[in-house]
Amino acid sequence: MSPCILIPAYNAAATLREVVLESLTHGYPLVVVDDGSTDATAETLDGLPVTLLSHPVNRGKGAALKTGFAWAIQQQYDGVVTLDADGQHDPSAISRLLAEADKKGYDCLLASRHSQFEEMAGLRKVWNRFGVWCIRKRTGFEITDSQSGFRFYHARLLRAVRLEKDGYDLEMELLVKGWKAGFKIGSLPVPARVADGRATSHYRPVQDTWNICMTFLRYM
Repeated sequence: MSPCILIPAYNAAATLREVVLESLTHGYPLVVVDDGSTDATAETLDGLPVTLLSHPVNRGKGAALKTGFAWAIQQQYDGVVTLDADGQHDPSAISRLLAEADKKGYDCLLASRHSQFEEMAGLRKVWNRFGVWCIRKRTGFEITDSQSGFRFYHARLLRAVRLEKDGYDLEMELLVKGWKAGFKIGSLPVPARVADGRATSHYRPVQDTWNICMTFLRYM
């Protein structure tokens, strides 16, 4: 495959550079979408061989992902690996994720933080477990972490699915629409450094959890 790495970032000056440096060791092109940050997020990338795309105002993680997906498709990459800017994911697993997706023909492969569930903040843990159960019952997919932002997407899936959401619920929208369109989706257990990035996360436990739940119900 000829993939790229996509990192959506919002006010991530404290963590972004280290995430990018570790991700670059795999040798893949990397794009960062600065989603209207008001800190020095963009400046932390000075001197690094990355593509920086910027939103003038904060539009949401989903909007940042869509901007990155559109860029990747335009550049004719045949896959995209996404991971969060807050340092919760271990970039050393990027090559393993890509190898598994290539070997088994996945169109969407989630890097699962299953072993770190007990460390998750309460509401996120409850919804993640409930979301995993709902997805398994409805689709049969053996997904163990429905909210992981560390994922591989094949370009054929990104080209086929019309995305509408701009928040954290876009990742659930992709899963459900991908399943309905007949794409192959799975998960791969990988270590996570932090269960949910809550020290620096912009995730709103009540509102964003509700939006994810409603997105699942709507598209199912």
